[in-house]
Amino acid sequence: MKNSVIMAGFGGQGILLIGNMLAYAGLEEGKHVTYMPAYGVEMRGGTANCTVVVSDEPIGSPIVGKPDAAIVMNLPSLKKFESWIKPEGTLLFNTSLVSPEKQTRKDITVYPIPANDLATEMGNARLANMILIGAYVEATGVVSQESLINSLSKVISERNARFIPQNIEAIKLGARQINPSNA
Repeated sequence: MKNSVIMAGFGGQGILLIGNMLAYAGLEEGKHVTYMPAYGVEMRGGTANCTVVVSDEPIGSPIVGKPDAAIVMNLPSLKKFESWIKPEGTLLFNTSLVSPEKQTRKDITVYPIPANDLATEMGNARLANMILIGAYVEATGVVSQESLINSLSKVISERNARFIPQNIEAIKLGARQINPSNA
């Protein structure tokens, strides 16, 4: 099994954080992993994306030209990366910031998720990234939800550890967007 994903959005949306989480989750499961972040010159408001490859076999290169999947937080990222996804790949996108009609591919599996709206209902709009990574893991099975949740302690600083329970709830909420019976 080899799965590659590009995650993209504005700086400050937590794209690099969820990419890092996925990489740690893969490592926890003994898989081979690459994580490659990229961001614009501005920290918040600029572009941010990363690619993560999780594989049972050694990975030849961290460069991903045609990912198996994309997690997209905003319209500019959809416009840029939707065409990159392999045919029969997977797209998860944030319908709170991207109108569903903007998505045009018919040869991929699409999961439109109102991540910002759901996060706001939870009381913290910054949880949108956690909702989407939870949905992605549920949709693809690339790693287990348990490994993803365990990775939180590796990417969230001790100073912010009090937010881990809320992040766990957001991950689970994301998983329920794909599989409503998931607790």
